[in-house]
Amino acid sequence: MVFGILFTILWASGAVSVKFGLLSAPPLIMGTIRFLLAGILLLSYIYLFRKGKYRIPKKHEWKPLILLGLFNTSLYLGCGFWALRTVSSGFFNLAVVVNPFLVALLSSFFMNRFIQKKEWMGMCVSAIGLVIATYPLLQEGHATFSGIILLLIGMISMAIGSVYFQKQKLQLPSLVINAWQVLFGGVILIIPSILLELDEPFVFDVNLIIYLVWSVLGISIFAMILWFYLLKQDAIKANIWLFLTPIAGYLLASILLGEEVTIYDVIASLCVFAGLYLSGNLRINRSTKPPVEKNLKVQ
Repeated sequence: MVFGILFTILWASGAVSVKFGLLSAPPLIMGTIRFLLAGILLLSYIYLFRKGKYRIPKKHEWKPLILLGLFNTSLYLGCGFWALRTVSSGFFNLAVVVNPFLVALLSSFFMNRFIQKKEWMGMCVSAIGLVIATYPLLQEGHATFSGIILLLIGMISMAIGSVYFQKQKLQLPSLVINAWQVLFGGVILIIPSILLELDEPFVFDVNLIIYLVWSVLGISIFAMILWFYLLKQDAIKANIWLFLTPIAGYLLASILLGEEVTIYDVIASLCVFAGLYLSGNLRINRSTKPPVEKNLKVQ
């Protein structure tokens, strides 16, 4: 339970830490530095400190790893970081947990997956929750329409990455897949960050250092290690901790950023959780099936 709570707090802190980083650097440049650092450190751990335990990807596996880096890191987090300029970190964490619904919709188109009635019901209830959360943000100027659109593009990209990952069935450990996709995601962002943000102010100060240390070591590495540990213990419980990140996200945003938690946020969160529960994505009971590792998007 202690590890689960720690993971939830760390994972929820991802969007909050971005807010601190944005005080000193533009989003894409900030993200590029972070992903390259995280990728290099993770791969150093995998192939140097754990030498011989993990194999190098085979020739046919490089293309899927590059595309996963594009969808799960470059587009998802690139758009997400840009969105966080004008969208609250609490809302960002809430929006991320509805990813299973986008995955279900895309799977129905590209993998002929049948969507059950309970899933449609869950989608509708969760969608109502997001509308409840979005409306006051736009009305009160705490978010912009462009920021919401960017966040939506990021969520769709993450869902595409998830469906693509399911179709490819890569025979690599999740840790290796995440390490390579983070590195490739950072490499892909180099040119866009130069073209779009080269003239924007960049200050290498305490805010940026804290963000990089926290996001690389605390989230991209330590939180991932906790996630894999939780998956091995019980995959169902692990996903419940993941779905609880919006609650931790709102609390952290309130304490560290002064973001107000309104009645709309509470109602919206309840609707999203209700939708997840109705759809079967949020299961409270212990599964009798052995846990299966899933691809976790790095924040």
